[in-house]
Order: sequence, then structure tokens, then C-alpha cells
Amino acid sequence: MGPLGFVAVGVGAAAGAWLRWGFAVLWNAINPALPYGTLAANLLGGYLVGLAVGFFDTHAGLPPEWRLLAITGFLGGLTTFSTFSSEVVANLIAGDYGWAGLHLLLHLGGSLLLTAFGLWTYRLLA
Repeated sequence: MGPLGFVAVGVGAAAGAWLRWGFAVLWNAINPALPYGTLAANLLGGYLVGLAVGFFDTHAGLPPEWRLLAITGFLGGLTTFSTFSSEVVANLIAGDYGWAGLHLLLHLGGSLLLTAFGLWTYRLLA
């Protein structure tokens, strides 16, 4: 990746992170048990990555920096859930149901377990 790719990822990531933060500021306090801002960011990111993958797959002639800006940068900054979602859906479309299920189990189960482990580690060391 050249310098323009690094700039594209950085600019996109900043914009995505700012939007996610804005959602959190606006909506997370409404229901702390289910932070609506985070949910909105994840659901929007999942939808937008589907649109983006479809768009870039049919516009292969575009410079790769546009894909880096939109998917890796913006949607990665908005939420990593969008990347996860696109990977699971790609497995489902390909008929790789076992891999899709394993993907779900490892990402969701693993994230929950590691979050709990991180909290336990912090409490142990604090």
C-alpha cells in the first residue's frame, strides 16, 4: 500500500470513529443496558459494508484507495462489526455454513470471553 492508501485508511477511520462517538453521545444514555448508539453503529456498519462490497465488486476499475477509504477506514472506524458481518455473509453466500457458524462462534463467543478475561485481569492487577 502506498502513501495514498495510508491517508485513505486514516481519513476514513477518523470519520467513522467520529460518527460512532456521535451516536454514542446522542443515544447510549437512553438505555445503558442496550446502548442504542453502539447498536446503531454496528447495524449501520453492517448494512453499509454490504452496500460497499457490492459497489466495489461491480466497479473493479476504481482505484483501490476508494475501497480502503470506505471499507477499511470509514467502516472499520465506525465498527469492526461490519467487517465481521461481511465475512459471515460471504461464507453463507458461498454455501460454507460450517465456516459461517464457526466464524460466529469464534467472533461472538471469543469477544465475550476475552472481554470478561480483560475485566478479570484488570481487577486482578488493580
